[in-house]
Amino acid sequence: MSLLKEIESRRSVRRYRDLPVSREQVMEILEAGRLSLSGSNTQPWRFMVITDPQKKSAVVKADNDQEWMLQAPVFIACLADLKSRQHEAPVPENTLETSPDNLVKLVIRDTAIAVSFMILQAEHMGLATCWTGWYDQREMRKALGINDEYYVSGILTVGYGAESPDPRPRLSMEEILLSDDLSAERK
Repeated sequence: MSLLKEIESRRSVRRYRDLPVSREQVMEILEAGRLSLSGSNTQPWRFMVITDPQKKSAVVKADNDQEWMLQAPVFIACLADLKSRQHEAPVPENTLETSPDNLVKLVIRDTAIAVSFMILQAEHMGLATCWTGWYDQREMRKALGINDEYYVSGILTVGYGAESPDPRPRLSMEEILLSDDLSAERK
């Protein structure tokens, strides 16, 4: 069982066919996010499924008026619950790794992992997605009707793709692999 097929075929799709996505399909995508991994099992992700045309229009307006989004029958707002790690005492030292802001970064990271799982599940199901994030947090929170205890990690458009974009260039393995102990003979 390999996920490489879905990983290789996944594209950010910005044109959708006029076909509905069922509640069951959406719930299966959300289940992939729910089962995702997170540091200390905090599970900071929260999701909002948006199909109402007025709510979708408000989200599009906040997302830099990207009108193409309206073609997708479903939006999923992917939120990081900023309070999910409040029980952890911040470290007083002010470095990138140990500042109190690092807890916020961990919550955002974990939510991003969940969104990635959801995108791969949608691809596996024959659905297309695009992760959008071209918005001001305050404006998007207002469009979603949420307060500042949530960080909007992204708006995921979901539907049946009406385009098949070419693959984007990727760095070669040689460019990204800094060390490879696996190639050395083991004794």
